[in-house]
Amino acid sequence: MRLGDCCKTNLHTYSDKEKWSLIRYLDTGSITEGRIDEIQTLYPGVDKIPSRARRKASFGDILFSTVRPNQKHYGIIEAGTENLLVSTGFTVVTVDTTIADPYFIYYYLTQSSVIESLQAIAEQSTSTYPSIKPSDIEDIELDLPELETQKKIGSTLRMLDRKIALNEEINDNLQQQLFSLYENMATASPCLKEYTLSNLCDFQEGYVNPPQTHPEYFDGEVKWLRAVDINESFIIETSRTLTKAGFESAKKSALLFEPNTIAISKSGTIGRLGIIADYMCGNRAVINIAPHDTNMLAFIYCFLKSKQREFPDMAVGSVQKNLYVSLLEPLSVSIPDNESLTAFNAVGASILGMIHNNCVENTDLANLRDTILPKLMSGEIDVSSVLL
Repeated sequence: MRLGDCCKTNLHTYSDKEKWSLIRYLDTGSITEGRIDEIQTLYPGVDKIPSRARRKASFGDILFSTVRPNQKHYGIIEAGTENLLVSTGFTVVTVDTTIADPYFIYYYLTQSSVIESLQAIAEQSTSTYPSIKPSDIEDIELDLPELETQKKIGSTLRMLDRKIALNEEINDNLQQQLFSLYENMATASPCLKEYTLSNLCDFQEGYVNPPQTHPEYFDGEVKWLRAVDINESFIIETSRTLTKAGFESAKKSALLFEPNTIAISKSGTIGRLGIIADYMCGNRAVINIAPHDTNMLAFIYCFLKSKQREFPDMAVGSVQKNLYVSLLEPLSVSIPDNESLTAFNAVGASILGMIHNNCVENTDLANLRDTILPKLMSGEIDVSSVLL
C-alpha cells in the first residue's frame, strides 16, 4: 500500500488567532536522526514568531525535512516534546494508529534505501535546494504487517535508540562536569604564565575537496570530516568517506588528522568543536588543532569551549565569514600552577575516556540498528516472540 493510505501529512497548521501562553518551536536544523538539540521557547508579545513556524506537531507525529533528505533531519515526537510549533521545512506525518504504529512508520522512513530514493527525487526538483514534497512521502510503497507485528518491530528498534539517547545524556552530563572543573580551576588557581594557543598546539586546515563529478572518489575507506560531522563530542564516524584516489586527489594537501586532536568548524556553523577519535581527512570547512602535549587534550578542549561564543564574531570575510588559523593562533591561554594542571589533566583524561567509550558503544548500537532494520521490515527476522 501507499504510505498515504495509513498516514496523512501536514494536517495541523498554526493560526495567529490561537492564544498560547508560551510557544515551543523546533526548526529543521535542530533535529538530526531523532536527536533534538534545541527547542526554542517563544513568548507571544515578547518574541517574534518565525515566519516559517506554521505547523504543529503532537505526540506520535513524525517530522521529516523536505530539504536534502540525506542530511537526516528527522524524528518522532515523544512524550515531553509534544505540542510543538514546527518549521514549514518539515513534513509532519500523522499516523492512523488504528492500522499503523508510529514507530514502525518512523523506522520504515529512516531506512537508507528510502532516504536514498527520496534524495534522488529531491535532486530532480527545480527548487533552490534539493527538496521533496509531502506527496513524495505519501507515495512511498510499503508492505504493512499486522499491527501487533508493527508494534514489536518498532519496540525493538526503539530500545536501541533509547540506549543511544541515554548514553548521549550521560555524555552531556560528563561534559558539563569537565567544563565546571575547568572553570573552577581557572578562577581558583593562580596563573603562572600566559601562552598563545600556537605555543601549545599545531594547526592544520582541511584541503581535501574532491570534485563531485568523480563518483569513483567517494564511498571508500578514508573517513572524510566535514563541518556537519563535528558533533561537540568524540567524532567516531563521518557521514561520507573517500576512496584512496579521492583522498590523494588533494595531492600535497592529502593529509590525515590524527586521533585525540580537536576539530573546529571554520565556516557554516562557526566554532563547533569535536574530538577526533580516528584517522580522517578534512575538507575546507574544518581546522584541526593538535596539542603538543597529548596530556593537555582535555585542557585545550575546555579552553576552546570557553571561547566558543566568541568564534563567530572573530570570523572574517565579505561574502562568507570564515574562522582562520591566523585568528586562532594568537589566542591567549592562561596556564595554572603545575599541581592544579596535573590534577585537572588526570581527571579530564578519565572523563574523556568515559565519553569516548559511550560514543563507541553508540556507534555500535547505531550500526546494529541500521543492520537489522531492513531485516525486520522485510520479515527476515522473526519478532513473534518479542514481548511488548
